[in-house]
Amino acid sequence: GLPVVCLVDTQGAFCGKEAEERGQGGAIADNLFAMAGLRVPIVSILVGEGGSGGALALALSDRVAMQEHAVYSVLSPEGFASILWKDRSRAPEAAAVMRMNAYEIFEMGIIDAVLEEGEGSASANPELAAAVVRGYVIHRLDELSSLDLDELLALRYGRFRKF
Repeated sequence: GLPVVCLVDTQGAFCGKEAEERGQGGAIADNLFAMAGLRVPIVSILVGEGGSGGALALALSDRVAMQEHAVYSVLSPEGFASILWKDRSRAPEAAAVMRMNAYEIFEMGIIDAVLEEGEGSASANPELAAAVVRGYVIHRLDELSSLDLDELLALRYGRFRKF
């Protein structure tokens, strides 16, 4: 009956045969399935790098926010450049095309909020960054806890269905 809070900072899933042989894809799928059906509020914050299925598996939530200097993407810019242009050195160009930064992702409706980190980054302002994250989590859990559990699940399903 306790809510789930995920702080996401992962490069994401390793892209290779060995990872699949060890069941990485299945583990991510199992996690997505489990989180989709949890009958408690779930809030996720991307606090650094949110890459690939590893990040998605931790961000299947009722509310998702990102710190302003965090990134969130379906795969790395190097991987994207390798697939699209067969040239990993074009990673900076790929990053621009992928729209990975918090403000662009907010504009696309994938996250619900961009959390300020202060002048510079969270590592330069850890007290402020932590207070903003804490405030967001508390506010969202208060909001979500007032919902009927069936309504909460329906909203969660609808949120990801629209993607």
